[in-house]
Amino acid sequence: MNPFPLFSGSDQSGAAKPALVGIARLASAGESLREGHQVEYFTLPSKSLLNRCVSNRRMPFTWTINPYRGCEFGCRYCYARYTHEFMEMHDGMDFEQKIYVKQHAADLLRQELRKVKSDEAIALGTATDPYQPAERRYEVTREILKEFTRHRGLALGIVTKSNLVTRDLDLLGEIAQHNKLSVHVTITTLNIDLAWILEPRAPRPDLRLDAVRALSAAGLRVGLSCSPVVPGITDSPADLEALVRAASESGADYVFANPLFLKPCSAAVFLPFLETNFPQLAANYRQRYQDRAFLPPSYGKRLSQLIAKLKEKYKLPSRHRAERHAYATKWPAQEFDEQMNLF
Repeated sequence: MNPFPLFSGSDQSGAAKPALVGIARLASAGESLREGHQVEYFTLPSKSLLNRCVSNRRMPFTWTINPYRGCEFGCRYCYARYTHEFMEMHDGMDFEQKIYVKQHAADLLRQELRKVKSDEAIALGTATDPYQPAERRYEVTREILKEFTRHRGLALGIVTKSNLVTRDLDLLGEIAQHNKLSVHVTITTLNIDLAWILEPRAPRPDLRLDAVRALSAAGLRVGLSCSPVVPGITDSPADLEALVRAASESGADYVFANPLFLKPCSAAVFLPFLETNFPQLAANYRQRYQDRAFLPPSYGKRLSQLIAKLKEKYKLPSRHRAERHAYATKWPAQEFDEQMNLF
């Protein structure tokens, strides 16, 4: 029996369906923009862009911004698939095949930034990548960054798997002059073939490293996120050392990593993926993640100790951070060892 009772499977098509409310109603009214390779794009009328972070885990930011709902990169382990459930979409694949483009994002942000206090950090791209393929066409993220250039004294962190972030070097430089800015480029493996399996529509790892170099060369504070570390797939000491070494050689200011966690909606996609691509790991995963989203603290502790040794070996955090005009970011406020206490 599948240990993850994911969705109620009974078909009640004959019963009257409740009226959609909230974001589900807005999503249902979205206008179809175009279709790509099994991907549909829709407009999403939005009443708010800035969301207060509500989590049982201690997070190093107070506010989040996601320019899009859904993410075309299709990372097999993605934790954020559950966000489509708010729009009454319970098929985990909808998250990567139905992408919603938020409307009037910059105008909304201009109004909402008034409520952000000076000690409250903002994270851009926590649930969906702000530089996913849709951004090349719709430029919602770029418009958001333009708005940030008009403000002073804010703390902004950006998370992405895309080298498209270098398109906005001009705006990032302006923001960094008067705000605390850091860019976190996610690379879970340097193995191109493995990355293609895990993150089928994300840019190659070498292209992401190029982005780290470009951001660093521009004087911006940039770091490498190795998260999530996928047990049995990307967590070998040799592979993690290769990532930390590449970060150091590419000019990154810091490295951090956290283990994989699986919400039920993510497990619905990830566990069948394991059965097909890593069948020798499937039973172990079902056992270890049964009735829980996180691995035991012992795994996180071992990972934390390994990363700490590697950071020391490759002199991260960088000794030269203080020379960057974009230094002193608010996020990530905690170092890796402190973050690992979450698990």
